[in-house]
Amino acid sequence: MNTLLHHAFERSAARLPEKTALVAGTRRLSYAQVQAQVHGLARALAEAGVAPGDRVLVMLENTPEFAVAVHAVLAAGAVFVPISALAKADKLAFIANDTRATALVAESALAPAWRSALAQTPTLRGVIVAGVAGEEPRERPWPEPAAAGPSIARAPQDLAALIYTSGTTGRPKGVMLSHHNMTSAWAMVQAYLGLREHDVIGLALPPAFSYGLYNLLMGLGLGATVVQERQAAFPLKLAETLARERVTVFPGVPTLYAALLDLLPKFDLSALRLLTNAAAALPEPHLQRLRAALPQARLFSMYGLTECKRASYLEPDQLERRPGSVGRGIPGQEHWLVDEQGQRLPHGSTGQLVIRGPHVMQGYWERPEKTAERLRPGTAPGERLLYTGDLFRSDAEGYLYYVARLDDIIKTRGEKVAPREVENVIYQLDGVTGCAVVGVPDEALGQAVKAYVTLRAGCTLTEREIIRHCLARLESYMAPKSVAFVDELPRTDSGKIRHASLR
Repeated sequence: MNTLLHHAFERSAARLPEKTALVAGTRRLSYAQVQAQVHGLARALAEAGVAPGDRVLVMLENTPEFAVAVHAVLAAGAVFVPISALAKADKLAFIANDTRATALVAESALAPAWRSALAQTPTLRGVIVAGVAGEEPRERPWPEPAAAGPSIARAPQDLAALIYTSGTTGRPKGVMLSHHNMTSAWAMVQAYLGLREHDVIGLALPPAFSYGLYNLLMGLGLGATVVQERQAAFPLKLAETLARERVTVFPGVPTLYAALLDLLPKFDLSALRLLTNAAAALPEPHLQRLRAALPQARLFSMYGLTECKRASYLEPDQLERRPGSVGRGIPGQEHWLVDEQGQRLPHGSTGQLVIRGPHVMQGYWERPEKTAERLRPGTAPGERLLYTGDLFRSDAEGYLYYVARLDDIIKTRGEKVAPREVENVIYQLDGVTGCAVVGVPDEALGQAVKAYVTLRAGCTLTEREIIRHCLARLESYMAPKSVAFVDELPRTDSGKIRHASLR
């Protein structure tokens, strides 16, 4: 197993310097070229005052610069904090202040968000810009490649990443992942997927989220070629890229597969040997069409969460026998279901999924009360078990079937949405007196975000106005797909809104 997360990439670069590591549009970078950029950026971070253990925000699109930034931050001994390219200024400022980040690596095209956030983030000593840097004193241009860079000694238990995920309160939480957590998760996933050095991985997923991030890290760590496609919203371009680059591995989510279904027969995708699906279950009709169009490709259906990366997978030969299942636990972990009292349940029961293994997070960044909810004492000294907060049922053989989130988190487009965060934005509108946001079933999205709203008498707000208001303040996947106006919202005796009755 790799000692530190970035060591595998360094070995790939030393072993395969001339091989193509990254493809992005017309750009093709060898492992040696990527490594030289990593050295240059790591040196620039150190010169900007980034010290071992410091947090560095990475706000970049799905481009080679993202891969360079993550490995450079690690080489500098720091902790990378990936930020969605869709994040608004307020969320960026919150995360920057919450982590007390000392540096930001950002894309110039995303400047409207991060420049607005700069005024609210006094700990940031510098912003290294991919693209054109501005005149703000803290902005620095992208550094030149270098023959060598810093190599800071770190231990496997040190933090490698803080990945923020929205909680039920709407306040994002930073999932603390050590080098050991991430290299363990990598090895466990690799044990069943069997990715190879000769693979070409088509990456259309946002790299700021763990699904896309791990595919990037695994690909470069194995010495494979990673094809980055930032135009995932345009399925024709994506299909053309998969065919042109002879992609062999494609990680996707239901929305990506749904967008590609009509195009698959029009392109030569015979090189595809492995498909993975996560975030939500593929609708059965889509699954059948996908298998008919790509009969040579093995499809893995998977379930995971940021707090441990991956928890289960369904073998391709079980897809038809167990529709709707997300399989059994990944190699190297132990898992079981518990009832409301925390008692372990036998196969054939329904309960909360509990996970034990080296891939389980260290906790939530500076959220001891939230950490205590999810991590509870295990059997080994100092060990903590992950109580996922997700409800599953299992069959007689232990195969898992996702039922629901124990809280109200909505999974849409492969992302997680905290209802409270959306509700808070809707409440900013004058005339809104009540609001409840829930997830409703949607064949393409998994779940669609729906808002139920009550208005003050005489208020003339429309569905379109509310959605536009949300799109201007939230990531696009968080904005409601529909809005229903109601006279009153269902409430409990204590006055709390009953979200479950609206779903």
